[in-house]
Amino acid sequence: MSQTTNPLPREVADAYVDELIALDPVTGTYLGVKESSSRLPDLSPGGQEALAQLARRTLERLDEAERQPGADRDIERRCGRLLRERLTAELAVHEAEEGLRAVGNMATPAHSVREVFTVTPNQSEEDWAAIAERLRAVPAAYAGYRESLSLGLERKLYAAPRPTATFVEQLTEWSDTDGKGRGWFEEFASAGPEALRAELDEAARAATAAVVELRDWMRDVYTPAIEGAPNTVGRERYGRWARYFNGTDLDLDEAYAYGWSEFHRLLGEMKQEAEKILPGAETPWVALAHLDEHGKHIEGVDEVRDWLQGLMDQAIDELDGTHFELAERVRRVESCIAPPGGAAAPYYTPPSEDFSRPGRTWLPTMGQTRFPVYDLVSTWYHEGVPGHHLQLAQWAHVAGDLSRYQATIGGVSANAEGWALYAERLMDELGYLTDAEQRIGYLDAQMMRAARVIVDIGMHLELDIPADSPFHPGERWTPELAQEFFGAHSSRPADFVESELTRYLTIPGQAIGYKLGERAWLLGREKARERHGATFDLKAWHMAALSQGSLGLDDLVDELSRL
Repeated sequence: MSQTTNPLPREVADAYVDELIALDPVTGTYLGVKESSSRLPDLSPGGQEALAQLARRTLERLDEAERQPGADRDIERRCGRLLRERLTAELAVHEAEEGLRAVGNMATPAHSVREVFTVTPNQSEEDWAAIAERLRAVPAAYAGYRESLSLGLERKLYAAPRPTATFVEQLTEWSDTDGKGRGWFEEFASAGPEALRAELDEAARAATAAVVELRDWMRDVYTPAIEGAPNTVGRERYGRWARYFNGTDLDLDEAYAYGWSEFHRLLGEMKQEAEKILPGAETPWVALAHLDEHGKHIEGVDEVRDWLQGLMDQAIDELDGTHFELAERVRRVESCIAPPGGAAAPYYTPPSEDFSRPGRTWLPTMGQTRFPVYDLVSTWYHEGVPGHHLQLAQWAHVAGDLSRYQATIGGVSANAEGWALYAERLMDELGYLTDAEQRIGYLDAQMMRAARVIVDIGMHLELDIPADSPFHPGERWTPELAQEFFGAHSSRPADFVESELTRYLTIPGQAIGYKLGERAWLLGREKARERHGATFDLKAWHMAALSQGSLGLDDLVDELSRL
């Protein structure tokens, strides 16, 4: 078969994926590319610039591709628009040199190096030999990361002090996970085969030594150098990050007002549910605290993992054929316990492209062994089914009809998080949350997402708290007030609240995408329903919507309304 002389946008996008994997084997591993398993990326300034150069070359190729006959077909147009928006947003972040101050409690290059081991194939001796090689690459990867942060110090591009302090604590835990001097990498390597024991142990010890070296430098050099730097980013930097995570240039003041309107709506609903649980409770969170002690619980870490697996299996069985049409390989999802030393929030990792590694949900236990049910049900509808798993696994399933880029690395955070929050609401609409404990837990989770919009925008832009707020009306937001507000309007324990606020300081503009993305999904569904009238088919709409691949919020409502 002869090669296409003039590629169309989908071909340009897929060529970009191939070139990106060569530069970033972490991405390759998440996609299930076996050759990536033994390597780690170059995290130095030179490595960052190589990624930027690839983005620039790809945009030039896209310019040409969009002039070709056939480029105006919907399938090509959507892919081209997504690729252009994503690469432009990524380049804006790079050119502002944000990669020279990428420090925080999650989603940093240092975290990606550790977390990729949890999805690296480990079923055979050959797999473990690749893991040993990847372990040997950890010191160089962390050295490159440190080189980037050092250049940031030279250029007075400082990370926020609070996330930096948390990161130092995390590095300490990674270097001594069991409290007896054995680090996380050594614990991970201990599961390998005896035939490679000496090799794995030596490589893991070197990886732990690199963690200790990075921790000491962060503590003794970086932390003193950034003392007094602001914890918030201001309107210009925030707008850049909001575009990166949401795929649109937001009206931040309108979004802030929307967050408050949702806060007031949800507070009214929560009060109604609280009255059913603890009549006369002063606030809904008093009722939730009552549930912490007296509500339904799961005892034991293994038990909660198995219970969550059962919850997802039940959702798949009951939703498949009624509100979704699921391929057999999409029906498989695994419940897992997250490794220690990370952030407090649950998360999801998608399947590999060939589904040899299934989609997985991850529960950080934070040292607990007793888990309230009200805090889990809607969260697993969000992380698992019908949330992240159904969307991201469906993208992988239909990748051949889209482009590899749209189905994998082209994801827009607000699209995915918006779908997952829509999925929680869908389960409420379908009658799965009639139990008062589970429904107030769902509303509490929704309230957390509304509070995210309020505090993330409010503190980074230093906005005023409205006069009709029940909390410090007329005052100006600070991180301290944000943490107090979040803690007062959430059932989450203090360590979770602290981790959340540190997260917002680490990745500004990401946390608002849940509520703003959900709003886009709901509006798209409403417009599609209006368009079809009595013939609107929700199951067909769900599957068409989940088979489009990723879209930024710029494009999402328009495309959803056409389905």
